Amino acid sequence: MKLAKPRIDIGFATNNAPAALAFWQNEIGLPFDYTQPIRRGYKQHRHDLCGSILKINQLYEPLPDNPPSGYRELLIARDGIAAPQPMTDPDGNRVVLVPKGMFGIERIGIRLGVRDVEAHRRFYSEALGLPQGEPADGAMTFLAGDTVLIVEQAADAPDDAAFDGKGWRYITFQVFEVDREHAYVLAHGGREARAPVTLGSTARISMVRDPDGNWIELSQRASLTGSLKPSTA
Repeated sequence: MKLAKPRIDIGFATNNAPAALAFWQNEIGLPFDYTQPIRRGYKQHRHDLCGSILKINQLYEPLPDNPPSGYRELLIARDGIAAPQPMTDPDGNRVVLVPKGMFGIERIGIRLGVRDVEAHRRFYSEALGLPQGEPADGAMTFLAGDTVLIVEQAADAPDDAAFDGKGWRYITFQVFEVDREHAYVLAHGGREARAPVTLGSTARISMVRDPDGNWIELSQRASLTGSLKPSTA
């Protein structure tokens, strides 16, 4: 996978945006970027996350009480701390401030609990083309630019978690050609969740799912790629 941005974005949905925004801006200290309307009753508050984007998706309709996804926690590297500092936001999302360089994390890491580590090794290596990093406390890691994905066995890992619900729900890879990358993922063991679609003049996106059904967004964003035209190759 050819990344248009050398790191991953991550998102969650909330019915309590004021509390979520206060936590992430004041407690974690993330700079607010802008709010992007998605559709009626749904808007996205975007924050700079060490060069990645934290996407806080505000929905006015009540979120369903679905089981959590496999995305367990967000790890953020910080200078000046000697040990991990676990925290939980108002929606129950786990975030850990870690010493810079821990587990190879210089910006952010994402911890993922899975049912079958080997199946995910094949998926991340073959379908997404990510190189492996050094183990993190015995867990397998993959490198998406400077984002570290920590993949570990978990007895309670979900099977086909819903996209709608509380908690961490999806990650985003910014790519140059969504149609080509989407087709490649499907040809190498990934499952389609949503076919590529163009969102106005902002982005062309698709959704795929890993072996446990966790949601992964592929995004061809005009501000990064300059074009939203589907690949003809």
